[in-house]
Amino acid sequence: MSMTTTVLLVGHGSRNQAGNDEIQAFQQQWQAQHPDWRIELCYIELADVLLDEGLSRAAQGSERVIVVPLIISAAGHVKMEIPEHIEAARERFPGVEFIYAPHLGSNETLLAILQKQLKTALKSLAMPDPKTTGVIILGRGSSDKVANGELAKLARWLFEATEHELVDIAFTGITHPRLETAVQRQVRLGMTQIAILPYYLFTGLLIERIAKQVERLQSQYPQIAFGAGTYFGFDPAIFKLLDQRVTEACDPVAPKMLECDGCQYREHAEHHHHH
Repeated sequence: MSMTTTVLLVGHGSRNQAGNDEIQAFQQQWQAQHPDWRIELCYIELADVLLDEGLSRAAQGSERVIVVPLIISAAGHVKMEIPEHIEAARERFPGVEFIYAPHLGSNETLLAILQKQLKTALKSLAMPDPKTTGVIILGRGSSDKVANGELAKLARWLFEATEHELVDIAFTGITHPRLETAVQRQVRLGMTQIAILPYYLFTGLLIERIAKQVERLQSQYPQIAFGAGTYFGFDPAIFKLLDQRVTEACDPVAPKMLECDGCQYREHAEHHHHH
């Protein structure tokens, strides 16, 4: 990077301090992989150093700031909130170029991580027959249909990459189906084992809640064997994906169009600015 560049990693932030600690540990590990980069960290909510302060810190002594959301699926935060804060930072620091990199999204990298998680869960079940082993990918859930659709897309990819007859999605909140409903359906359809794969980057209240739910489901369905994956923040592939985001952001010819360009949020935002 020829210009003085700062990478600003944006985590979601959690009510659970352990979740924020993990994001900080993640940032330190990523920084250690790139001793010549300057990587700062801030959060969207529920933590110290929020977006405005993070952007201001990153802009100090930089000609360019690359904003990298450490977030799996794009809902309001990624499409509306971060861009609004970047706009405000551009006004505060007219001499600094701010580049907004895409969120992690659902792609081959995350599919490979899910497959790894599935393998681990199947090992814990002593490698059962995939035809009678259901899979449930469990996401956070959003009021944004596109974000929920990303999970459905990955479930389809996982179905095509494996021998499992049933690959379902469920959500921990906001939208449906919930985990319990998905499990009921799979049991009805004759699954004898169920692998539950959380689609999460770091620990937090929801990860703790999922563990309790799985425990309860196990006692409700003693005849079914449950295996669970874990969240995937420290998977080496996540660091690689972020490296790629930074490289693309520094490349003047790479297209800068976000997936959400031309979506309802964008029109909505433009509409707001004109009033």
